[in-house]
Amino acid sequence: MNNVRKQVEEQVWRQVWGQVREQVWEQVRGQVREQVTEQVREQVREQVWWQVRGQVLEQVDEQVWWQVWWQVSRQVRGQVWDQVSEQVDEQVWEKI
Repeated sequence: MNNVRKQVEEQVWRQVWGQVREQVWEQVRGQVREQVTEQVREQVREQVWWQVRGQVLEQVDEQVWWQVWWQVSRQVRGQVWDQVSEQVDEQVWEKI
């Protein structure tokens, strides 16, 4: 009888331990998966944000630079043209 009782206890213990171990493992694995997933997601989000932000700023800077350059150069050319043409007109008309 003692052997039967010992075998039953061992079998029950193995079953209970197996179930507890499986439940604990599932919980731990789930929590670790969530934490790792969140950390990776956050790191990727941050890296992508800074990379995209940098690229957008570069493009915007370049576009703004060219727009400003063209506007300034047109204004300067216009002003220089006006001044030069005025001086030429004055000199030409004075001599005629």
